[in-house]
Amino acid sequence: MFSNIGFPGLILILVIALIVFGPQKLPEIGRSIGQSLKEFKKSSRETIDEIKDDQDKKM
Repeated sequence: MFSNIGFPGLILILVIALIVFGPQKLPEIGRSIGQSLKEFKKSSRETIDEIKDDQDKKM
């Protein structure tokens, strides 16, 4: 879906975000998105580890 945005499209999205949210809010938004991604990756890793452990126990 987003694979065909390209560099100009990303710049346009960033400019629109800057206009909508303002320069003071963008670092906050970026930080919260980064923390959300970090938590998502952590929970994904934990889930994969649990599945692998369950499979190992069955064998």
